[in-house]
Amino acid sequence: MVAAGCRPGGPAVDWRHAAAGQTVETIPLEITDEASVRAALGWLPEAVVHLAAVASVRQAQADPGMAWDVNASGTARLVGAAAASRDAGRVDPVVLVISSGEVYGAGSGAPRQETDPLRPVSAYAASKVAAEVAATEAWRRTGLRVVIARPFGHTGPGQTTTYVVPAWVARIKAAEASHTQQVAVGNLAPVRDLLDVRDVAAAYRLLLHQGAPGEAYNVSRGEGLALAEVFQRLTAVMGSAVAPVVDPTLARRADIPHLVGDSTKLRRATGWAPVISLEQTLQELVDAEAD
Repeated sequence: MVAAGCRPGGPAVDWRHAAAGQTVETIPLEITDEASVRAALGWLPEAVVHLAAVASVRQAQADPGMAWDVNASGTARLVGAAAASRDAGRVDPVVLVISSGEVYGAGSGAPRQETDPLRPVSAYAASKVAAEVAATEAWRRTGLRVVIARPFGHTGPGQTTTYVVPAWVARIKAAEASHTQQVAVGNLAPVRDLLDVRDVAAAYRLLLHQGAPGEAYNVSRGEGLALAEVFQRLTAVMGSAVAPVVDPTLARRADIPHLVGDSTKLRRATGWAPVISLEQTLQELVDAEAD
């Protein structure tokens, strides 16, 4: 079963793999509507991976109220419905709530650990902290098996241009098509921990079975790269000689200088480790955009 949908998103038929239509049943869900959430949980899932969210920092900042309604209140609705189902003796699902490494905010420059304080510096991150609070409160109060994942940056084939690496791919292609040598970028100084989305999905699957209720787990490579280096590696993959030019309108007002995660806790609990290199991710992302 796949439950899908919230106002910033779209129907599952728009994004799921074509082959899934033969084996996966899709149930529409409006995460901002209590009755819709309870109806979806009426299908009695054994496990829930809660990915419904306003997932873009820029989109969340443009409409903080929507971000809080979807990310924070939506999570509260979902875990509330799951807890009610458990209390009624119908099913006792594991609920994996997808948060974000952004919840740590600006730090000392060391890799973030789950015991670090949560100090969000964006509407997106703040709404994710609130989602974690709602989820863990339900666990403490009802015993609902809630596990929290905090993924750090990730990308891969099919990601939209709302996010930085696919946006760069599109701008580089546009520059080459117009025979220009410059590409507009935001701040390239921040250091980021970047994974392939397929490695992240593998971590989620393992956490459903081996994550401890009430616990949070960083999903990260544990290695930091300045965005300038990521851009250089991307242009190398594309065989492009374009140069980045900073456009202040593309920079975040309160950017995090260094955001790298320590995933020791996840690795010890599940045996997970990333297997896809950044070069492979970039190459396959570019190849997918060419299709």
